[in-house]
Amino acid sequence: MSDWERSSTVRVVPPARARRLAKVPFVELADGRLQGVVSSGSDIERVYVSSVEAAGFTFACSTNNNRPCGGARGYFCNHIRALIGEAVLQYGVERVARYMRVDLPDGEPGVIELHGAMSAARPAQGDRAAAAPVFSRFLRHLAYLELAPTTAPLPEMQWFPPTRGVA
Repeated sequence: MSDWERSSTVRVVPPARARRLAKVPFVELADGRLQGVVSSGSDIERVYVSSVEAAGFTFACSTNNNRPCGGARGYFCNHIRALIGEAVLQYGVERVARYMRVDLPDGEPGVIELHGAMSAARPAQGDRAAAAPVFSRFLRHLAYLELAPTTAPLPEMQWFPPTRGVA
């Protein structure tokens, strides 16, 4: 049995390329959206919860206090642009494009082509309903970072079925 099978953590797929966690500490492709948390450039205590829905590209951006982003006025704000860029670093442009249902040009497309294809669809600004669960998941991830490494099971993970002795 390997070390990762004896630990209380799950094997993590490495990012496509190194990310800048200070600017975008949390990015995920989940719930039919590209979503995550983006740090404010002006206030260290403020973060923005940004999301873009797959296919239609309806977007939302608001602070952790649920105040609307001043830059998201009919087009992607800088927070959403940063989120798209970091998603490409984390997952690769092909995987993000596939998840978001974007047709990219042939050749070697990058974040600029992905952003351009999404923007060309004239995305609409949506409601900020997704912000609370996204921010909650981000806080949950932060809590796991504070735990000491251990091979003992975590109580909140006890619902996983046993892996040994199962016929």
